[in-house]
Amino acid sequence: MTKTATRPPKLPPPWFIHAFWRVHRALYRLSGGRFLWTTSSKRGWGALRLTTVGRKSGRERSVIIGYLEDGPNLVTLAMNGWDEGHPSWWLNLEAHPDAVVRLAGEHARPVRARRAVGEERDRLWQRWVAVDPQHDGYAALRSTETPVLVLEPRAMGPSDARR
Repeated sequence: MTKTATRPPKLPPPWFIHAFWRVHRALYRLSGGRFLWTTSSKRGWGALRLTTVGRKSGRERSVIIGYLEDGPNLVTLAMNGWDEGHPSWWLNLEAHPDAVVRLAGEHARPVRARRAVGEERDRLWQRWVAVDPQHDGYAALRSTETPVLVLEPRAMGPSDARR
């Protein structure tokens, strides 16, 4: 019996992934968010706009990331394009966990971010794998565990109205 070796999934080079997301953000801004935007019901996951406070600058920073719905919470992965290290937006959330998200066709939604751990992390990771079975292979390309983040609803504060 011959064993077939499974190869890790191939990713485009990091520069391409980061350039793709820059173009995605620019198109989002130019269109006012009218396209490049989907809810989680379309394909099992959706795209949201996350606005954080910069840990060093104190200025607002926005990024478009994928999400799953888990009851009232939104779940995302801090995968940095499957490259090493953590994305800046996650480092910002570690320093300032209060943020604002925008989903397709919705007003700003204030959230508080936290890292899922233990059984909760395992359960949420498996939800992502169910959407894309290659997630385990992509995660194996990194030397550190990919954080699974939970964005929990919170009450709107005075600084959230601007975002």
